Amino acid sequence: MLTEEEINEIEVEIRQYPYPKVACIDALKIVQQHRGWVSDDSVKDIARYLEMSNEEVDGVATFYSRIYRKPVGRNVILICDGISCMIMGYESLYEYISQKLGVRFGETTSDGLFTLLPISCLGDCDHAPAMMINNDHFNQLTIEKIDNLLGNYK
Repeated sequence: MLTEEEINEIEVEIRQYPYPKVACIDALKIVQQHRGWVSDDSVKDIARYLEMSNEEVDGVATFYSRIYRKPVGRNVILICDGISCMIMGYESLYEYISQKLGVRFGETTSDGLFTLLPISCLGDCDHAPAMMINNDHFNQLTIEKIDNLLGNYK
C-alpha cells in the first residue's frame, strides 16, 4: 500500500496535470525515493491509485533506466557505455570498478553499499568517459579519479 506521505506527494503532482495518469513517472519517482526501488506491489498500488493498468505503469517503469525494479545498494553507480565513452576508455574503467567492488553490471556489493549499472548516455560526450553516483555526475574519468570518488560514498 502507498503510504500517506507518498499519496500526499503524488497528489501534489497530479494537481499539475489534466489527468492523473500523466503523473505516473512522478509517482514512480516518489515511491522509489521513499523505498529505494519500485516493487511489483508498488506498481500495482500506483496503477490502482492513478486508475491505470499494471501493464501501463510497468511499461513506464521499465522504460526509464533510473527507475529501479529490484533492490539497489545505498549508492548506484551508472557508467556510461555510449560510443564516446567507449572510445575514451570506458571498458577499462568498468573492469577496474568491477574488480575493485567485486560486482558486475546489475549486481550489488555484499555490504549493500554500491550497485553497478550501465547507462546508454549521460550527454557528456565531449568530456568522456563519464559516470554518475546517485545524482552526482563525473567526467574525464581516470582510475585515480575513480578511487578518490568511491571513497566519498558510504
